[in-house]
Amino acid sequence: MEAVAAGDAGLDVAVVDHDALTRPGRVDEAVALVPAGGEAVYRGWMLRSEQYVAFAEALARRGVTLRTSPEQYRRAHELPGWYAALAAHTPTSVWTRSDLRADFDRVRVELGTGPAVLRDYTKSMKHYWHEAAFIPDLADGETAWKVASRLRHLREDDFVGGFVLRRYERFTSVEARTWWVNGVCALVSAHTPNDVPPHNLDLNAVTPVIAALGLPFITVDLALRADGVWRIIEIGDGQVSDRPTTTEPSTLITALLAGTF
Repeated sequence: MEAVAAGDAGLDVAVVDHDALTRPGRVDEAVALVPAGGEAVYRGWMLRSEQYVAFAEALARRGVTLRTSPEQYRRAHELPGWYAALAAHTPTSVWTRSDLRADFDRVRVELGTGPAVLRDYTKSMKHYWHEAAFIPDLADGETAWKVASRLRHLREDDFVGGFVLRRYERFTSVEARTWWVNGVCALVSAHTPNDVPPHNLDLNAVTPVIAALGLPFITVDLALRADGVWRIIEIGDGQVSDRPTTTEPSTLITALLAGTF
């Protein structure tokens, strides 16, 4: 458990009520157990960007500053926030600002033809690959919209921002999850517990652009493309990124502290 590992490492730990945090009018109740004053790092379930704003404001009323600001959280958590800076290192992407078909068709045509992968601003439904994630050919508007409609249905109230269409690239490795503190990679872990991180992961090409983001705590998921180039699959705010169970909590905490977090 990360809270225990953080306490064992000498860090002050406080519990935040996530259920209260995500309900209108209860944000101050959610942070009632956080000691007043100082800086804080959140480790917990995902928050919508607007929820994170309210979270930061509630902590500020207690004299507490989150190490990751609301603006930094949005940039890391939502694909449109980080895409432009990393466009050369990640699949070509376009997105809508709504869930309307007219907007979807507009960006679908903009991306062109061929296969694509669909998600919203924060998450895909890759476990429903053929029905809610993979579009065989963007030129087939009806099939593409069927996939988009299914994703929208599955995401329900968790749908964020709009549809994101990403050009499909073929990868030959499992994904690796890398953890970055102040622009420096502090740890490489598996992306999912059933995988082993690729032994030949090369971060040389992406390190300068990740550092240039100026974000205090993020995860970067990468995979090896068929042509031998390491590609960024996704950026996430490190506060809400899953730690695979194959990485011990103490390993993560030690790595983050060593990364001058």
